[in-house]
Amino acid sequence: MVKLVGSADEQWPDMSPYVVHFTKAEDKRTAYDNALSILSHRRIEARNAFGTGKQHAAAPQSICFSEIPLHNLKRLADKRGSYGIGFLKEFLVARDGGPIMYAQKDTSRAKSLRDMTAKAKNDKDDPIWLIAPFVDQPGQYGPKSYFYEWEREWRHVGKFDFKETDAAFLIIPEDLHSAARGFFNGAESENLGPNYKCPFVDPYWDAAKVKAALKEALP
Repeated sequence: MVKLVGSADEQWPDMSPYVVHFTKAEDKRTAYDNALSILSHRRIEARNAFGTGKQHAAAPQSICFSEIPLHNLKRLADKRGSYGIGFLKEFLVARDGGPIMYAQKDTSRAKSLRDMTAKAKNDKDDPIWLIAPFVDQPGQYGPKSYFYEWEREWRHVGKFDFKETDAAFLIIPEDLHSAARGFFNGAESENLGPNYKCPFVDPYWDAAKVKAALKEALP
């Protein structure tokens, strides 16, 4: 597994050795429901296309992660909910995932990428689709603004399967930690599902509390 030098250095609190995926409420399903589904099936489904050319038929569906520092998880929780899962960055890189790039909307780089995806709009095997999902084009689109650099986003193209032992930590509200631990232990003992023995983190914890919880999981 590739080691990302410096990403876990405690002297760099603005960096994180982890990426996180938050669940959110959709239709009649709560963020909790969606988190439980991911954890029980050990799979994150890719349901939407992202990046340059996402509107075209050939654009692959992707999954979004964030490398936001763990003491700032509340920024994402405020937008999405309080449930999610964290992995080491190296684990995502080994699965061909990675950080996204930005080509500001009105630049020549952005136009070139739009032209290339337009030419390949019906050809899912065109090499541009190895790149386009990882390039966003921030800018003002009519009355709507598209600026999400603060999320420090990573992506993975296609479904993301994992084992319970691959999870670095789970994101769960603190008042549910004990019940969640009991639930997973019970699922294992009764052979009903996986047991996540990794640390649990509340997204609203401060840096010291997160560090204490993750001490056993640090690489």
